[in-house]
Amino acid sequence: MAEQETNEALQNALALALVEHPRASLQELACAVGVSKATLYRFCPTRESLLERLQNSSINAYKRAIENAQLDTVEPREGVRKLLENCYKNKELTLFTIQHWQPELLENSECTKAQEELDAFFLRGQQSGQFRVDISAAAITECFHGLFFTMIEAERLGRVPRARVLTIIELVLMEGVCTTPNSPS
Repeated sequence: MAEQETNEALQNALALALVEHPRASLQELACAVGVSKATLYRFCPTRESLLERLQNSSINAYKRAIENAQLDTVEPREGVRKLLENCYKNKELTLFTIQHWQPELLENSECTKAQEELDAFFLRGQQSGQFRVDISAAAITECFHGLFFTMIEAERLGRVPRARVLTIIELVLMEGVCTTPNSPS
């Protein structure tokens, strides 16, 4: 287990280093994350293999975040909270994916399945009366992604304090930004 945690920590550090230094060589990335060039080459021998590994790790982390939130059995508000907490654990991989986005990722069956699971979760929340029904479940899923992506980037840039990121996302997603409930005309 310790080796897996070490690999995850190295992956997250490399993902963030690539976000901050997108054109860095493997040597520069090794230096940025505090490992030797040999260690990085053992982890991934080429830049292309590193990018592919991080992309696959990001997809797998997203899938695990959804699975571990147990969205098919949990109460909707608690599900949103668990999902946010689980996604936040690998926020560096998410930042990497945002910066290195490729349309082909939408064709990945694992991504599609995970997105369908989120759609189903938000639909169940709508059916139970917990989520708005005037916005489709798919649109709520996209809002979730958009809020998460922008807020972790805002945290990275120092615009939002780390301690408030998840709370802000949850509040905006669940309650909106209005102080009183008003319907648009």
